[in-house]
Amino acid sequence: MDASHSRRRKYRLLLALAAGLCATALMSGCSGSTSKTSPATKSSTQQRANTRAAGDLQAEYQSVIRDVLPSVVQIDASNSLGSGIVYDDKGHIVTNAHVIGDETTFKVTVATGEKVLNASLVAAYPPQDLAVIKLDEVPSGLEPAKFGDSEKVEVGQIVLAMGSPLGLSSSVTQGIVSAVGRTVSESRAGGGTGATIANMVQTSAAINPGNSGGALVNLNSEVIGIPTLGAVDPQMGDTAAPGIGFAIPASMVTTVADQIVKNGRVTDSGRAALDITGRTVVDDNYQPAGVALVTVTTGGAADDAGLRAGDIITKIDDTQVTTITSLSEALAVDKPGQKVTLTFLRDGVQKKAQVTLGEI
Repeated sequence: MDASHSRRRKYRLLLALAAGLCATALMSGCSGSTSKTSPATKSSTQQRANTRAAGDLQAEYQSVIRDVLPSVVQIDASNSLGSGIVYDDKGHIVTNAHVIGDETTFKVTVATGEKVLNASLVAAYPPQDLAVIKLDEVPSGLEPAKFGDSEKVEVGQIVLAMGSPLGLSSSVTQGIVSAVGRTVSESRAGGGTGATIANMVQTSAAINPGNSGGALVNLNSEVIGIPTLGAVDPQMGDTAAPGIGFAIPASMVTTVADQIVKNGRVTDSGRAALDITGRTVVDDNYQPAGVALVTVTTGGAADDAGLRAGDIITKIDDTQVTTITSLSEALAVDKPGQKVTLTFLRDGVQKKAQVTLGEI
């Protein structure tokens, strides 16, 4: 969706490690016959139908777990513990960048084996909180996961979260897709990347340490996202907000992972940039009031549009910019090459400039 028409609601997020825990009942009724039946008979018939429906759903869950769980691993990064997804049969594993931190070697435990495997970093891409590591030796029977189409993810879909919450490897929980297209920002606290990520899948999954980098899976045994963030409630002392979790969509995961596997780095981020560094400024009431440009890259998007250090950005198109985070969130839904109108202050005078966005 174009940034000039809509912007995502901002969330104050604490980096957490993702899982799922929100049950959804799926019950099926049955049609009665045209003949008269007693209340007891009707009740018995309904109970049998409900039992069959519950049994069918249970069998479907178990089938998905058998399909996908062997592709979900536990990653020990020395100072952190998280999850990952087997990406291909060559031993590449995709996970969150915040799971691996600054480490370059890891211990990996696969769901189907007791042996701990060694792995090394291929590359991390913190702006999207994604990374790829590679097993030093690929065990036989390693099963790559199947990634789904993010465009087909719909609100209300049942999903299973697979990973290692609290170090409990091969754990499975459930929830639903609560919303799609969210733009959220991570905290830098606790090793977070501070990334602003667009088009995330919101899920009713609960958030538990150790699940980041794992798999959010639909009932077709397809990975539709990587659980990454959990919301916190600032009115409750930044405690976890139950039932609000976010997953990086599969399309972004495969876009980044494919480039890292092929080139050893991300060569085409698809992320818009102004090519500046900035800081939040406050007004006379000490309230956030815009982003002051600290540096402007020569030949970059802002420089080409005539902006310079000291200018204070207050709007992108119709979206108010008050903090560096709100600026990042505004840019996250735009694309490189897109034209936007910046409103900014220079020496206290309001000005406007049309900017062709660059790329991170």
